[in-house]
Amino acid sequence: MRNILFILLFFVSFLALAQQDSIVHLKEVVLTDVSLQQFSSTVSKVEINDSVIKTNSGSLTQLLNNNTGIYFKENGKGMVSSVSFRGTTAQQTAVIWNGINVNSQLNGQTDFNTINPTDFNKITVRSGGGSVSYGSGAIGGSVHLNNDISFVDKTNNSLQIQYGSFETTLVNYKLKKSTNKHIVNFNVTRNQSVNNYEYVGYEKKNENGNYDNISFNSVFGYKFNRSNSLKLYSYYYNGERFFSGTINSPSKSKYLDLNTRNLLEWENTSFKNLVSKFKVAYLNEVYKYFENKDSELFSTGKANTLLIRSNLLYNLNSRMKMSSIIQHNYVEGSGTNIELKQQQISSFSILFTHELFSKLNYEVSLRKELTEVYKSPLLYTFSFKYSPFSFYALRAVVSKNFRIPTYNDLYWQGSGSLSLKPEQSQQFEFSNDFKLKKLEVTITGFYNKMTDMLRWVPNSSGQWQPMNTDQVNITGLESSLKLKGKIKNMSYNIVGNYSFTKSEDNKNGKQLIYVPFHKFSSSLGLRYKAISFVYQYNFNDLVYTSSDNKNKLPKYGLSNLYVNYSFQFLSKTTLGFQLLNVENKPYQNVLSRPMPGRNYMFNLNLIF
Repeated sequence: MRNILFILLFFVSFLALAQQDSIVHLKEVVLTDVSLQQFSSTVSKVEINDSVIKTNSGSLTQLLNNNTGIYFKENGKGMVSSVSFRGTTAQQTAVIWNGINVNSQLNGQTDFNTINPTDFNKITVRSGGGSVSYGSGAIGGSVHLNNDISFVDKTNNSLQIQYGSFETTLVNYKLKKSTNKHIVNFNVTRNQSVNNYEYVGYEKKNENGNYDNISFNSVFGYKFNRSNSLKLYSYYYNGERFFSGTINSPSKSKYLDLNTRNLLEWENTSFKNLVSKFKVAYLNEVYKYFENKDSELFSTGKANTLLIRSNLLYNLNSRMKMSSIIQHNYVEGSGTNIELKQQQISSFSILFTHELFSKLNYEVSLRKELTEVYKSPLLYTFSFKYSPFSFYALRAVVSKNFRIPTYNDLYWQGSGSLSLKPEQSQQFEFSNDFKLKKLEVTITGFYNKMTDMLRWVPNSSGQWQPMNTDQVNITGLESSLKLKGKIKNMSYNIVGNYSFTKSEDNKNGKQLIYVPFHKFSSSLGLRYKAISFVYQYNFNDLVYTSSDNKNKLPKYGLSNLYVNYSFQFLSKTTLGFQLLNVENKPYQNVLSRPMPGRNYMFNLNLIF
């Protein structure tokens, strides 16, 4: 009956369209992520544009660490990189690719060093719970990787070449060609490094740490008429990494991962005040882990996901919008320690936004999932934004979010359990926004109560298995500052992000491991004629490496410099230089895994 209900709801959405007879057209929606574009006006967001991406193009970890309040822990440069967003775990941050949640079905997280930021022209960080729109894992926040497109006459080619320390090379080529009927966007990135940096303070080098990856990203679009368009988004990533060991324990391991994503979207705007988006996506992830790179023995895992989504966006009037999302996921996963298993998950979401009057708007959203694998709670979000003055706005958000058990949690042979419950999160946050001419300041306080947290712990027999054990309370404060202006012929841009996070386990009252109390990132940008200069300073407070808080890593602060010169005779050619960790400071953000000391990068950008 559940499957029949899903099918009926699916076709009812199109029958409703068929009964419309108006030909009033809405303005073209450029982003495929409707929820982010139309229903996130009351939440905290940071948008990173193409120029900032080019400056920090080495990895998505580097980009977000330097420009947001997110904390990352890396097992060395280029190695596994996991995130702690607002004091949560890596599985509690969702990565959204053109509106689709692409966190691994196997372990529930994304390795941020397997994403080349140059593959995207806009990256948005959305803070706080977003499970109503984006499903499992959107508890601490979500990172959105988007490819903007529009049907306009334009042709653009760009080439970026980087070379620097540790024989690190990055090459990126982009082609953007569009007319009023066709779009062809193509992007390829090659990123590789010997990665044999010295451990500052030790007479050792990072051994077995080289990496090499290639990624392709493309968008093809065709507009049949004023009302109908078809778009195909495709992504391919193939990477090889040799995992370096710790200071005292060498490693000979190797890891291969392959990810492919394809998304087909049909958009229809034939009907009055109504936009219909129908999506079909197919996602594939495969990994191979070699304990000994010289051996042919390896462990593996793979997952295939088929996603079908119907999204209706309806303008009730000039002040009210509503969106319904019906989605069905079919997942098939297997591996060395997982027998072939299938999952089917259906979901239905309603999103509503209303500008009650010129100074007040609010948003209400609901989501319910149906599956035999776990019992899903009713998820909701209620938020508002009140702007009593032109220079001040107050925002508030209340939400319930969740994270479902992963394939590893459910089906790992000898350990997985089908009785696991989803993690649940109840969140509250208040924000104050100030805007005075050239200055923008935002201050946000938040509280997050998480229950039924999933952890792998030893049972009475000493065997490790997943259990719903922990409860965590998280309180925190975030603030951001932006100041830009011009003094005679020189323009300046100042950005600062600060976060305080207290993330406590209710059982022992201790801070969660690898969650800093304080994190600060800042940048000063200056531009005079053809020369631009950026100075960055990032501070990370101490982090605990054991649950009893007896072991810890010390705090550290790092400086980075960026200098770019735009040639007068080649107005679209830029030569740049980066100097990272200027003071050559020793630091670790994972125990016994040092990060690089002072290192440099030259880059050349051409647009033709």
